This record gives sequence, structure tokens and C-alpha cells, in this order.
Amino acid sequence: MKPLEITDGNFETEVINSDKPVLIDFWAVWCGPCRMIAPVVEELAKDYDGKLKVGKLDVDNNPNTSMKYGVRSIPTLLVFKNGKVVDQIIGAVSKNLIVQKLTPHL
Repeated sequence: MKPLEITDGNFETEVINSDKPVLIDFWAVWCGPCRMIAPVVEELAKDYDGKLKVGKLDVDNNPNTSMKYGVRSIPTLLVFKNGKVVDQIIGAVSKNLIVQKLTPHL
């Protein structure tokens, strides 16, 4: 299971209206730390398949959603539940830290 590509166009359908918690990785092609955590985000998509929706949103191609949620530095991971942001992780952090932040929302 690979992370979904989230865009300004499908954000509401895939994230706001999701019946599962959603982890969104706000990233950009030119961002080194984003590339560092990309494999972790892909692992989480596999590990939590069926329990959690995992998506990646390219901030350069989808500025509206990034601005709406105040994403100023990347990578930023936002955890959504019932259409609301319930947690936020900024920077290239360990998988363990991300799992710690996710667990209460699953």
C-alpha cells in the first residue's frame, strides 16, 4: 500500500470526509528532510493499512491546502480525525516518534 497523492482537489474527499484517521505528509521535491522521511511514511502506509489513511501532499502544486493549515516549514505531518487536525509533527523525525503521536488516534 503506497501513500495516496493528496491534492487541493481531492483533499476534502480523501481527508476531511475519511471514516479513518488520516496522516498527511506535506512535502516538496526540493526538500532534503522530506526525502529522508519519505520511506518512513511509506512504511506507515503499509503497517497501518486498513486502520489509517496515509497521504502525501506536494506543497508547491497544492498551495491552497498548505496555506489553509498554516504549513510553513516542511516536512510537516498532520494527523486528521473526523475532519479535524488532532496532531502535528514538524521536521524529519523518527518512525517511533510518529507512531507515538499516531497511536492515541487509532
